Amino acid sequence: MKTNNNIQNDIDAIFDSVNSIKDVHVSPFFKDRAMQRLFAEKQVNQSRVWSWFSPQFQLATLMVFLILNVFAITKLDSNATSDEIDEFAETYSLIASEYESIFN
Repeated sequence: MKTNNNIQNDIDAIFDSVNSIKDVHVSPFFKDRAMQRLFAEKQVNQSRVWSWFSPQFQLATLMVFLILNVFAITKLDSNATSDEIDEFAETYSLIASEYESIFN
């Protein structure tokens, strides 16, 4: 086991080594350049993830969506659809039939 004197010598040696550390000199704009590189890399990563969702693809998707909606609306507004629904309801007796009640 080490004695207290040996431990104290080790602690003193460590503190002396701290005093021998020299200052580091960097260029004045080192931090600015490093930050620009970091932000540039982050922007590149984001563009890779969303590169398939380009404005051209968004416009094409919007146009297809609008065309399908207009087509569906025109088909649903036709009178033939309501006639077919009435015929279906009559065939399967889904419409309340008119009968004479004893209360009338």
